[in-house]
Amino acid sequence: MSTVSDVRAGRMSVSITDGIATVEICNLAQRNALTKAMCLEIQELMPRLDADPDVAVVVLRGAGDTFCAGASISELSFVLLDQQPNGSLVDHLSGADAAIASLSKPTVALVDGACMGGGWQIASACDFIIANQRAVIGLTPAKIGIIYPRPGIERLVRLVGHANAKYILLTGKTFSATEARALGLVADVVPSESFDVQCQALVTSLRSRSHFSMHSMKRLVDLTDAAHPDINQEWADAWEAMPHSPDMEIGINAFLNREQPQFTWRPAG
Repeated sequence: MSTVSDVRAGRMSVSITDGIATVEICNLAQRNALTKAMCLEIQELMPRLDADPDVAVVVLRGAGDTFCAGASISELSFVLLDQQPNGSLVDHLSGADAAIASLSKPTVALVDGACMGGGWQIASACDFIIANQRAVIGLTPAKIGIIYPRPGIERLVRLVGHANAKYILLTGKTFSATEARALGLVADVVPSESFDVQCQALVTSLRSRSHFSMHSMKRLVDLTDAAHPDINQEWADAWEAMPHSPDMEIGINAFLNREQPQFTWRPAG
């Protein structure tokens, strides 16, 4: 195991074991609320994990029994509306969101306990969210007189549709994990008594999948989301690369021989 950051109040903690990087939100005094410094740390950390050849999968979770209470209320202006010397305003929460979303490797948010406000935004920047059955999720900007950041609203609309997005945002209601799954806020809900075991099994299975397949499909899905102008060329390039990847032959032979495939493709660099 290697440690990238020390576990400190109001900081991000990272451990890397067997190809899995676990990023933990650590601010127990504020129910893991995100400060400006934590948002900046996420922005610095994620590119390093993406470039680390020892990391295959990135997991985001909260320390203790809370995922994240959102942006720190005491630092809200600095987190969302940090005024720069030139007069412009910087949204550091959305900067952290973008850093997570830009990872080329599979990312999973494991949500236990409360996941509120900006906590859901950074969780949803991962490829998908797995929630503990006891988790509660709420997007509450209307309760404190602010606007949810644009990347969070746009992703929310893509996931749940316009009407449900308005319902979630305008009411500021807190949803159970089961309700959140029905709305599309999380991908799956796992019983509390087996949460850690099932999540570990899921993450381990991701580590064993074809990295070529996962990296390629993740990028293509993201480009579809963004209606990218070069998506046709991206598809053509990915399709052309498929037979040249060692993973295709490895996967087919393993299937025919009823063996577990040992994929070898790794991203350049």
